[in-house]
Amino acid sequence: MHDHTTDATELTAAGIARLAGVGRAAVSNWRRRHADFPKPVGGTETSPSFALAEVEAWLRAQGKLAEVPLRERVWQQLAGHPEGQLTALAHAGRALLLIHERPTVWLDASAGSDARLAAMLPGALEQVLTPRFGGKAVGRGAGPVGGGVNSAAMPTAVNPPLTPPSVNAVLAAPPVGAASSAPPVNKPPGAPPVNGEPIAESVNAPSTPPPVNPASTAPPVYASPAPAPVNPSSASSTVNAAPDVHSRPPVDGPTVPTPANPHTPAGNTPAAPAPAPAPALRTPTGPQLLPSVPFLRGVAELAAEVGARQAFEFLLGRHLDANPRQYTLTPAELAGLMADLAGPARTVLDPACGTGALLRAVDTRPGQELYAQDSAPELAALSALRLALHTRAAVRGAVGDSLRADAHPELRADAVLCHPPFNERNWGHDELAYDPRWEYGFPARTESELAWVQHALARLTDGGTAVLLMPPAAASRRSGRRIRADLLRRGALRAVVALPVGAAPPYNIPLHLWVLRRPDRTPVAPEVLLVDTGRFAAGGRGGPDWAAVREAVLDAWRVFGRAGRLEERPGLARSVPVIELLGEDVDLAPARHLPPPAAADGTVRLAEVRERLAETLRLTADLSPAPAPAPEHPASVAPTPADPVTVDPAPADPAPAARRPVTTIGELARGGALVLRTGGNGGHARVPVLTDHDVLAGTAPSGTLPESEEEAVLTEAGDIVVPVLGGGSVARVIDEGSAGAALGRNLVLLRPDRTALDPWFLAGFLRGTANNRQASSYASTATRLDVRRMQLPRLPLEEQRRYGARFRALDEFERALRHASRLGEQLVRGMYDGLTDGTVTPG
Repeated sequence: MHDHTTDATELTAAGIARLAGVGRAAVSNWRRRHADFPKPVGGTETSPSFALAEVEAWLRAQGKLAEVPLRERVWQQLAGHPEGQLTALAHAGRALLLIHERPTVWLDASAGSDARLAAMLPGALEQVLTPRFGGKAVGRGAGPVGGGVNSAAMPTAVNPPLTPPSVNAVLAAPPVGAASSAPPVNKPPGAPPVNGEPIAESVNAPSTPPPVNPASTAPPVYASPAPAPVNPSSASSTVNAAPDVHSRPPVDGPTVPTPANPHTPAGNTPAAPAPAPAPALRTPTGPQLLPSVPFLRGVAELAAEVGARQAFEFLLGRHLDANPRQYTLTPAELAGLMADLAGPARTVLDPACGTGALLRAVDTRPGQELYAQDSAPELAALSALRLALHTRAAVRGAVGDSLRADAHPELRADAVLCHPPFNERNWGHDELAYDPRWEYGFPARTESELAWVQHALARLTDGGTAVLLMPPAAASRRSGRRIRADLLRRGALRAVVALPVGAAPPYNIPLHLWVLRRPDRTPVAPEVLLVDTGRFAAGGRGGPDWAAVREAVLDAWRVFGRAGRLEERPGLARSVPVIELLGEDVDLAPARHLPPPAAADGTVRLAEVRERLAETLRLTADLSPAPAPAPEHPASVAPTPADPVTVDPAPADPAPAARRPVTTIGELARGGALVLRTGGNGGHARVPVLTDHDVLAGTAPSGTLPESEEEAVLTEAGDIVVPVLGGGSVARVIDEGSAGAALGRNLVLLRPDRTALDPWFLAGFLRGTANNRQASSYASTATRLDVRRMQLPRLPLEEQRRYGARFRALDEFERALRHASRLGEQLVRGMYDGLTDGTVTPG
């Protein structure tokens, strides 16, 4: 029997409604009508909170919890964790790594009470964390994330026995965090060092290099820059996981980030020595783990259902979705492109790792070593855990500012991948003036990105490749022209790729990729590759055409790599002699050096667009609502998505508003009238993925999911797909062209029983504005739709089909308008471009 007395996870009435798949009004009714409904344990009089364990027990006793997905229940536990979501994620990652690598140890430890599990977990975790992350010992201690990230600790044995301390000792221990007062994650200059103890030596590695920071009293961060890999012989496949993160909310105190760079505090405050780097992970103590134990049991149950890797990706992804403005995301497609440009590598470094998406995109190799560092302790810990769950490569994670407190000063990696913070003025300009990394010139205070470029080059082996995501201004700012010139003269800069608008945040500017190679003994290449993929930008929220971007960039890079030059591809790519770029400004922006597309091709394309637009406008006029009443349509046959639509979307006869009996999606799901599924992170087969952007933009499936152990949800014709984030009334009926695609994240699929529900009737009522408002919950930064709470009227099937025919005609009219809008924009832009570049004459 498990002891749940320590479970302090709380949730509000809105959370209870989500658990039960009902509206908040129903929860209020339960509180009034049922004397045994759990009493509030916190919150306020107007917004009370309830103990999750008590609510689950009551809902289960009332038969109202059976249909709630396990994922949702576990997420509610994480969201209401008493120590915060980041602590819960860090604890979950450690437990999942234990379950993944030593499942029998977890089963033995979890067989008893919660107090016994909390007492046994530290010893069990050390047996996994030490060999996976290196070091003679992984000490226990308090820390800002899950106990033990970036905190002082006493060393313990590498493989300690699983004999737990007494349960009474665990329960009598001081409160969590009582012995620790961790500084802010983004701590201001001048504050005392964050790290109480640096990373211990790697497994089976020599221990002779000097300390990273001689002035510190702590021992060296790593005993070797290239520790022996742990379990290098195998590698696991990755899944389409949450995007990489390069910023996070302050945890222990307020910070004032600059608008352009969410990584660090703003201002030109006096420089102070940065804290020495510290290990990314430490083992939490029993008292620190005790509040998480009920949650960890739920996490283990979820891992048994979907796998440890997928369980962690789901929880991390939900956390990122719930805090969209607190993180800067790197799309998985961009991470894959950067990894492919770097090529195969045995040792790979990401000095600003976020949550590890760039390193996860690297192709696995035997004996591979992944080095990760981030100034945010939370992100460094989550990144290390994420990588350990997804690869058998040796993972070397560290906490610290890579520019001021480099954890890997002696490393010479085969590849460096980096998404550095942009426009950072407080990057260490004053205290790093004589740093040996500035081989190509000392960066100005406003050129933090060029400091990261030189840091990446300094950590490469001769001939190694670095790929960095850069703001476009870094290619042309006058303050950086001397460094850019030296990078060109010495052959370090090999390519600049301009990405389409919308490729990565900030989405309103076309970011660049810089591909660099540390010079070796080979002669300096006389040309540099410039690529502009701006033509592949997509309208709306769909993002760029990543398949076209990948093909254009990688093909040009491979041809250039083999021959050392590339013939002109008008408007897309060319290799430029270095001497042409060494002008007064040393401007590397690809658009300024690429020839425009051929004039003949441009005029032909404009004529084709004009013809297609005229045809679309004629179709739109035919479909537009007419003033006459709609004709009666037989209701004996329900239209299917594959049938041709001939219904005139004219306004129906006006009718007085009537109150009709309604039901909810949750009630229909419990009654078996439809099946409700949520999007996942992977699948056994490589199939196109329908993303939330595809649904919102009305485009074909454009995403991809790598193979994984998770079973993908595949769409079928007649399914209804609804996005759950961002607000807006959108519901898409799947047609034959989209059938068979995997359901992406942030989407809910409804599969109605055709004998009870018409798909178009269901989709049409889900698009009602009032319906969306009553089913949405609003956080300070996001809107989330609870599909189970959405309502639709109870109507006979024949009446549903009449509504469905009308909704289907409106959908066709909407799609025609959207298509006409895209063609019109394309024609207008082409005319402007043609008139200005001379390919079109005004006569």
